[in-house]
Amino acid sequence: MATLTVTRRHDLTDAQWAALAPLLPAPPVRGRPPKWTRRQLIDGIRWRIRIGAPWRDVPAEYAPWPTIYGLFRRWQRDGTWDRILSALQARGDSEGRIDWTVSVDSRTSRAHQHAAGARTDSHLQKERPGGVHDEPADHGLGRSRGGLTTKTHLACEQSQKCCRRS
Repeated sequence: MATLTVTRRHDLTDAQWAALAPLLPAPPVRGRPPKWTRRQLIDGIRWRIRIGAPWRDVPAEYAPWPTIYGLFRRWQRDGTWDRILSALQARGDSEGRIDWTVSVDSRTSRAHQHAAGARTDSHLQKERPGGVHDEPADHGLGRSRGGLTTKTHLACEQSQKCCRRS
């Protein structure tokens, strides 16, 4: 398979792709062959996550945004992203590249005034917003003297790379 030239400075290098590719689920054997490579789609997902732009703003050289978003959501729902993260962390740990000294930080964030207008009939929602993990009942918005707020926790390893958010 020919390698994809790196079109942007933060796209996956060949060495990174070689480490990631074996962890991906097997492609379907039936159906029409894909028009876009998985590397292009994953680079598109990484671009969107890194930039924080809307899905519709992903550059067209990665793939059309509905294709990129579809793969992201499908893998989020079936737990593929969690399996990839666990495998990469296990590999880094076995190679001694992870020092499990963790720093934790928290902050309280005010919610927008319209945030309290959630659907009361959420069972009619077309698709659940999260992936394979259900949100605990005690998570969400709470009322305090400052209005509607939520508490955010972030854990980082020694190189200040994000481990988990809740």
